[in-house]
Amino acid sequence: MNSGRRTRGRACATRESDVAEPYCGRVDGISGLVGGLIGLLVGVAATAAFRFSERVQRRLPEQPQPELDDGLVRALAVLRSAAVVMDADDRVVRASPPALALGLVRDGRLVHPAIRDMVAEVRRDGVIADAELELPRGPVGPGTMLLSVRVAQATPQHLLVLAEDLTTARKVETMRRDFVVNISHELKTPVGALSLLAETVQDAADDPAAVRRFAGRMRAEAARLSQLVQEIIELSRLQSAGGIEGMQVVDLDAVLAEAADRAQTTAAARRITIDVGGETGRTVFGDRNLLVTAVRNLLDNAVAYSPEATRVGVGVRTVGEIVEIAVVDSGIGIPAHEQERIFERFYRVDQARSRDTGGTGLGLSIVKHVAADHGGEVTVWSRPGRGSTFTLRLPRAEEPAPSTVPAAAPADAPRARTTTPRARRNTVERTP
Repeated sequence: MNSGRRTRGRACATRESDVAEPYCGRVDGISGLVGGLIGLLVGVAATAAFRFSERVQRRLPEQPQPELDDGLVRALAVLRSAAVVMDADDRVVRASPPALALGLVRDGRLVHPAIRDMVAEVRRDGVIADAELELPRGPVGPGTMLLSVRVAQATPQHLLVLAEDLTTARKVETMRRDFVVNISHELKTPVGALSLLAETVQDAADDPAAVRRFAGRMRAEAARLSQLVQEIIELSRLQSAGGIEGMQVVDLDAVLAEAADRAQTTAAARRITIDVGGETGRTVFGDRNLLVTAVRNLLDNAVAYSPEATRVGVGVRTVGEIVEIAVVDSGIGIPAHEQERIFERFYRVDQARSRDTGGTGLGLSIVKHVAADHGGEVTVWSRPGRGSTFTLRLPRAEEPAPSTVPAAAPADAPRARTTTPRARRNTVERTP
């Protein structure tokens, strides 16, 4: 049987026998039919796949159009003010980084009810709304911020909220106004006293003792007026200069010695001893006269607010790259809630005592600006009844490399300071 199948196969291939031709025709017909069926199936499958894909695409949601015009988005991006765009449902569509930093938006909604009320007003009336609002700076704490807020219609469906932070500008404006008021008051007091004393002297011309007494008071008021004017000029110069030109290496031994010498007269009148101690040979870059003024102001403050027959210490120490000049007293001290304000112009902790001591309220402000112009700062540690420590912190000047043969100091070289163990202990123990 197998040989027969092989014979028939050869006959179809070679067509050698007429008997095999009908069989071969049937094979060719079957092959064509199978090929056609396969092609038909492929076509049907392709058509079905195309229609299925078309139906799927029809079911896909259309891509939403952008809510905001690209031009409006670009315009909002360059604004300095905080910007918030609201839709018709009062949802936040867009909020700029300043708006988020100010805490105007949280969870897609405006935080502050006052701004929401402005939005509702603009929706109702269609008129641009402007207001200055003092709002909480955060969800907790007493801090506030002053904002200039404007609400306007941006598109038929959207409202635009613009907010500008005026907190710093208003604070500066308040400080400037207070400065003018305070300086007018401070100048008026000695000028009025001088005028009154002059009239009194004129009326008491026949009484030599009264003339001498009133003349002494006139000298004191004139000195106070001169000091006030000088400190105002000095403070204005420091604020307008914005830096020190021609900085030089300054020997702090000489600065402390001169400042202590200038404060000695006032201290001696109240039997207060000024002790100079701490490290020696320290230098900084800066202006020698300004540093002397700063240290003297700290010493004058310490003397004015210390009890009679006590001690005031001033000393130097080095902490890393910083040189610290600490002035220590055992005076009345400063309450914690007032320590942040003592460097403001004309601010006084004890107004009555300041009038008695003739203080102007500008000394610590000058110290603050001198420290800032030298790249440093001034800090305070104080407790009521335990005294105060004011520390002037300045960058240390780079010391030159030591020479092979050290130069000998002249035998008659003046000593820049006197050091007592008590002063050194005070400086170390009381410095915060």
